Amino acid sequence: MFVDEVVIKVVAGSGGDGCCAFRREKYVEMGGPFGGNGGHGSNIVFQVDEGLHTLLDLRYQKLIRGKKGENGEGKNRHGKNAGDVIIKVPLGTVVTDMDTNLVICDLKYKGDSFIVCHGGRGGRGNTAFKTQTNTAPDFAENGEPGEEKEIKVEVKMLADVGLVGLPSVGKSTFISVVSRAHPKIAAYHFTTLVPNLGVSKSRDGYSFVLADLPGLIENASLGEGLGDKFLKHIERTKVIAHVIDMAGTEGRDPYEDFLLINKELENFNKKLLKKPMIILANKMDVEGASHNLEKFRDQLDESIKIFEMSAYTKKGVEEIIDYLAKILQNMPEEQLFEEEEMESHVLYKFKNEKPYTISKEGEDFVIRGSEIEKLFKMTKFSSEEGARRFAKRLTRMGIDSELEKMGAKEGDMVRILDFYFEYKE
Repeated sequence: MFVDEVVIKVVAGSGGDGCCAFRREKYVEMGGPFGGNGGHGSNIVFQVDEGLHTLLDLRYQKLIRGKKGENGEGKNRHGKNAGDVIIKVPLGTVVTDMDTNLVICDLKYKGDSFIVCHGGRGGRGNTAFKTQTNTAPDFAENGEPGEEKEIKVEVKMLADVGLVGLPSVGKSTFISVVSRAHPKIAAYHFTTLVPNLGVSKSRDGYSFVLADLPGLIENASLGEGLGDKFLKHIERTKVIAHVIDMAGTEGRDPYEDFLLINKELENFNKKLLKKPMIILANKMDVEGASHNLEKFRDQLDESIKIFEMSAYTKKGVEEIIDYLAKILQNMPEEQLFEEEEMESHVLYKFKNEKPYTISKEGEDFVIRGSEIEKLFKMTKFSSEEGARRFAKRLTRMGIDSELEKMGAKEGDMVRILDFYFEYKE
């Protein structure tokens, strides 16, 4: 089964908790803090596996969760880091964050790998908080929570040439002739239900990859027929080859076919029409094809090169392969995504932006913000000193003064996540 798109949730592992411990050996005077740090949580890593060509393995995995790092222990023993969770994906995989709609990574080279979700760091043990003024800290941190994301994973095939055209124009026959691909070929529409890749070699020995895409119809970009499901596979191609039934064996006008396919490509992604384009005038062995070709040439832009061929008799096929090999050798690689579409190029927070928001909901004050929530989760409230440290951090961040400005009074309830605190002046 060919699966080229899945939506899953990934949760990286949380860091291990820090340990609060003290030295108590008989002959160690003034022993002091002795608690180790927690280990790092699992990262979720996507890695290219050239043996894969589909996302079938991910189709039924709705949630991928990393492991928590080991907790720190006494005697300054640090917890073990959790191993990364490696997700094998095909070459050409694109991972997109569903919340921001930004591309996290584009794995288009052999051996590529990327950390899609970072595991949390381990909480610090009480040894890490020892200072000259606090020589015996009686608190430690919980591990940092791992990142959580809902992501879309897509395979966008890596091919140099994309064959496009209406159903039954001869795309599958052509790729079967010029490569060792064996697509299903039959005299009915939508015989090709999945993209087929084939490697072709020119007479001077240059090899390149062709993609035979399932037949497009009018309004395919809006979901008609096989819809736009497979149009994304042409985005990576360097050259678009229009395969056209020049004999009009189904009563269609060849030039109208050409305009219809271009319209669907433009509706899907306007960048596609900027790619180099050639016309493969197929079925030239059929009566009436030569006459139709003359009319076609009169209507077509002269800058677009036309090749006469017959995929059935193999006439003209070698010349097409040689021409494609020649132009591909000098063609630079095209960037699939602009910088503003990539997550790594987006500045999320500015220096003057507060790391929290406070709102009043009913009688309660609600504090939100990823930094505040992470600080809350990493605080061990079972320790009085840890609770005091948390309160001091909120004061330094200006939350107390913000609550006062909003009219908070002694005894009012303040909520962070699902936990309530009593406001004290």
